[in-house]
This record gives sequence, structure tokens and C-alpha cells, in this order.
Amino acid sequence: MKITKRTLPRNLPLLLKERVSQCPLVYLQAAKNASGSFQYYTYAQFYDAVIAFAHALRSIGVRRGDNIALMSDNRREWFITDYAILSLGAADVPRGCDSMGCEMRFITAYADCAFGFFENEKQLCKILEKKDEVPLLKTVILFDRINTETEEQAKASGLQVFYFDELLQQGHEIVAQNPEERKAQIEAEMEKTAPDDVATIIFTSGTTGTPKGVMLTHNNYISQLSVIHDFITCKEGEWWMTVLPVWHVFERLIQYVAVHTKCGLAYSKPAAPVLLPDLAAIRPQWICGVPRLWEALAAGVNRAMKKKGGISLAMFNFFIKAGSAYALMRDYVFANLPQLAVKKRCRPLDTALGLIPWLLLWPLHKLGDLLVFSKIKGKFGGRITIAISGGGALQKDVDNFYRAIGLNLLEGYGMSETAPVVSFRDYRHPRPGVVGVIFPTMELRIVEEEHGIIKSMEHLGPGKQGLIVLRSPQVMKGYYKRPDLTAKVIDEDGWLNTGDLGIMTHDHEIKITGRAKDTIVLLDGENIEPSVIEGALLESEYIDSIMVVGQDQKYLGALIVPNKEAVTAWAKERAVQSGSYEELLKNKETATLFDKIISGIINSANGFRICEKIFKFALLAKPFEPGVELSAKLEIMRHKIAEIYKTEIEGLFK
Repeated sequence: MKITKRTLPRNLPLLLKERVSQCPLVYLQAAKNASGSFQYYTYAQFYDAVIAFAHALRSIGVRRGDNIALMSDNRREWFITDYAILSLGAADVPRGCDSMGCEMRFITAYADCAFGFFENEKQLCKILEKKDEVPLLKTVILFDRINTETEEQAKASGLQVFYFDELLQQGHEIVAQNPEERKAQIEAEMEKTAPDDVATIIFTSGTTGTPKGVMLTHNNYISQLSVIHDFITCKEGEWWMTVLPVWHVFERLIQYVAVHTKCGLAYSKPAAPVLLPDLAAIRPQWICGVPRLWEALAAGVNRAMKKKGGISLAMFNFFIKAGSAYALMRDYVFANLPQLAVKKRCRPLDTALGLIPWLLLWPLHKLGDLLVFSKIKGKFGGRITIAISGGGALQKDVDNFYRAIGLNLLEGYGMSETAPVVSFRDYRHPRPGVVGVIFPTMELRIVEEEHGIIKSMEHLGPGKQGLIVLRSPQVMKGYYKRPDLTAKVIDEDGWLNTGDLGIMTHDHEIKITGRAKDTIVLLDGENIEPSVIEGALLESEYIDSIMVVGQDQKYLGALIVPNKEAVTAWAKERAVQSGSYEELLKNKETATLFDKIISGIINSANGFRICEKIFKFALLAKPFEPGVELSAKLEIMRHKIAEIYKTEIEGLFK
């Protein structure tokens, strides 16, 4: 694809300043007021709030170079705070409300935060539980009001307590004394910020080990914003529905994408009862989500159709199958099949094979859109034609569902250390099974490895699996106060070891095939990529979560969290007797069900080796939870699960 790089201001606050001068009356934010209705704020209003709040923060002692804890979920005040902090040359250290107290205290203390923002009383109490663990924290600012008792406890612990709305009002009063001069003072601070200055320190929850503070600079973001318009084609005045945790690097980028493209951000929640009415109210053109969100929305549609039953269900199933076939034939005709083999595909032959079936299926696709698909897309507001999935692998069946209904769901690949985008599906050629075109800011190679260790830096070329390494202006400045860990992932020449295994296609796209460091080595020396097996099994409607285990064992085992609704319905249909859900999971008939599911998916016919067979499994009644077994991106944290379910795992190998 043709890339046009744009020249942008050298830091994020100056980018905002430029956009405000270009579109002051365009809406930037839509947030619900006390009555639950959306209230709208223009770029000019947002900028005035940023300038005022920056003055307020400076008045209480925030200075250039400070690290400011920002413990809150996504909301209007978060973005004002973010830009006010950046405008003063400070950096924020964000985290979400699902973080555990020990995690929050560790991050706040380790990042040397003297100032901290907390969304509500519950988050502040996580600090107050063991205030001695955060000795440097002296000042806290609350977005929401807390009760008097907690406020007094905070003050007794040596903390100054402020409220966002009161500080913002004070800031407006400071600006009102001499508006032009006060505005110029903050803008002068913006000018002092260099591209290589740290904008944020994002502590990765990760899947292994202690959280590491990823230092991302202004240039890490600006460099990708300069080319992202060729991948995300927003137009001025369009709306993004923002639902993801904003502390996470993916949603954080989208916030800046909205500013860069002069779009608006409407704040909602990923829960369907909240999200669907908000989609109807805002009718956004854009939305991004993690794979679990897209899976949940698709599952909701399927459940609703099953409840209707009869002709409606039959028609839905028929058109989904027809839509899937149409999408596949379209891929043949328009060169959208990924080229994963060492030899290139014969594109003219693909077109010849797909043309007639595509033409024959076109009327069915149009009829399906009229009768079924348009109604499904209407639930998303009716104006979304392109959506984005990131933060994890998109399941094949979920991807196929959205392809069938005609929603262009673009999958991307990245990591916190690259701020985050490494590759992104081309909306004109959205090839299934790959995570898109390598970003133009990236120099990327697939190299030979052994257990995550690089054997050679020579690029393997298309169709060959290896370790993904890259070099880019998007690569982090390093891990905060951990040059030793930085040196382990970034070599002297600036190459970052992603830890991901992948294949490069002939179209310069990437397919992720597993994690080098998650590789399971069995006693017989066989190397297993658990994520591939897990991904295949997650396509079953009876499995919500799964972790494959077996390092240094003779065979593989698995911890499985069943889909309670599906298993309960199955038991009712077959009159399987049980006193409780926990007892149902211990029933022999239930074990037989899951044994059949596993053997039906993990077999040689589906391309799995004998060594990849799961011999034993344990069914867990309690779902995996964010902050416990799952990261904020809802990825399984293997080290934590291994600790929590140590007894169950040991039982699999007795």
C-alpha cells in the first residue's frame, strides 16, 4: 500500500494545540452527565480545560520530570488530566481500577510518584491499606467524591487530598486573571518538551513475572501517528466509541489518533447493556475492542437468534453460511488470501477459481444484508463499516462471523514496548489469518531461534517461521530503572526481541504462530506452542477459558473454565443429574462431553501432532478474573494461574 508520511508537531501537547487551532468547534468528547445523557465538549472547550488544569497542577507543586500516578478507568477527566500532565513536561503512570492493591502500591512506589490520581474511594483505599509501602506519595487527587471518614484517614496517613472538579475550577480562576498570559505560560512549557522525553510509563501486567515499567516517549506516539492515517481513515468530525481500559497502550493510542484525525471520543463501557444503548445514541463510525469484546457481541447475537428459533434461526444460519462462502470467494477474486507458503500463490488462478462462485453468491449476500446483516449492524449504531481488534489474537470463528455479515474487522498486532502498532490489516485487502501489513515505521525480520534465543539475525524470508525482531522509532526508551531487563530485549543495534513467533507472507504481512517463551517442552523434547491449541479449543461454545500445561512432563494437560450457560443447557437437555454446578462439572458424563470436544478439535485431521493431544484436563467452576488470572487485556497470566491452581496441575500428571 502507498504510504504518505505527514509532518507533525514534535510532541503530543503541541499536536493538540495545532488541532484546536484547526477545528475549535468540532466535538472532541461526549460523556454522560448526572442524568445519564451524553454531554458534548468541543476541541476549544477541552483545550481550555487542559490549560486551566495544568495551572492548577502547577499550583500544587507538579513540575517537569515528575511521574504522576493515574489510577482510573476510561472517562472524560482522564484525558484532560493526561494532557495537563504532558503539557507540564511530566509523565503519567496509568493503571485501571481492576488492579489489585499490591499491584497499585508497587507501581506507585516503584515509579517514584509523589502525586497520584484515583478515580474513586475504592482505588484510594487500595493505597491506604498499606500506606507505608508508598512512602513518596504525598498528594492525591480524586475524580469522584469520597466519604469523610476515608478522607480523614488519608490525611492522617500524611496525604493532601484534592478533588478534580475543585482543582479545575481553581485553574479556570487562575487563567481568568490574565487569559492570554496564562495560556502562553503553559504553551511555553509545551515547547520545552523534547521528542525523546518520556510521556508515560506503562507497567505491563504481562503473562509472566513482575510488572515492568515501559517508558514511552512523545516520539514513540508521534512517529506512528505520522503514518496511521493510511491505515485508519477517519474523517474530521467522526466519532470513536471508546470502551477499553485507557491505561492500556492500545486504547491510549486511539485517544491520540482521535485528536490527530480531528475526531471525537464517546465514553462507554464494554458491557452489552451499557454499550448497545450508547452505540444507538452516538452512532459512531469507529470502535476498537479486544477479541473478547467481539466474541461476546457475536455470541450475544447467536444466543438471541437461538431464542427466536424457527424460521428466524433457520434464515439466520443460512445467510451466515452464505455470507461466509461469499467472503471466501471474494478473497479469491480480489487477492485477499494470505500467501503463507514459501512459494507465492498464483493470483490469476485464484481469481479464475473464485469468480463464478462469487458472482453466484452475490445476490444471496445482498439479500442476507437486507434481511439479516443490516439489522445486526444496526445494533452497533448503523454507521460502523470498519472496526478494530487488538490486544490479543482474534479467534477464527469470530473473525469469520464479522466477515460473513460484512463488518470489516481489522486485526492489528503490537506490544507495549512498541507503543503499540507493529502491523495492521489493510482495510482494502483485509486478509484473514494474518495481523496485517508491517507498519512503515518498522524494520522487521523473521530470524532463526531456539527456545526464544536468536541463533542468527539473517531474515528467513516469506513462508518460514521464526522469531520476530524489529527496529523502529516506536520502540520504547527502556524499562524504568531496569537497564538490565532493557538490555535483554533490545540489543546494541536497537533490535527488539518481541518474543513472538511468526511467519512473513509474500505481501509483507505477518502471521503470529505462538510465543517463544510460552513454548512447552515435553520430556521427549517435543516443542509445543500452547496458544495454538488454546485458540483452537476456544472456538468451542462450551469453553470460556483454557490454559495448556505440561512443561517437562510426558504429555499435555489443560485447565478449562467451561461456559456455564452452555454446559447447564446441555445437562438440562440430556437430563444429566447434579445437585449443583460444581457437582455437574465432576460428573462422568460432563467429562465425556469435554473429552469428545477436545478429541474432535485436537486431532491429525485438523493438523495437530500426536504430541499435541491433551490427555488430562481439570474443569474449573470459577471463571478467570481480570487482575487475578487475566491481565487487563483479558489474556491469561500463566505464572499466576500456575500458582493459584498448583494442586490441580499437579493432579493432572500423577
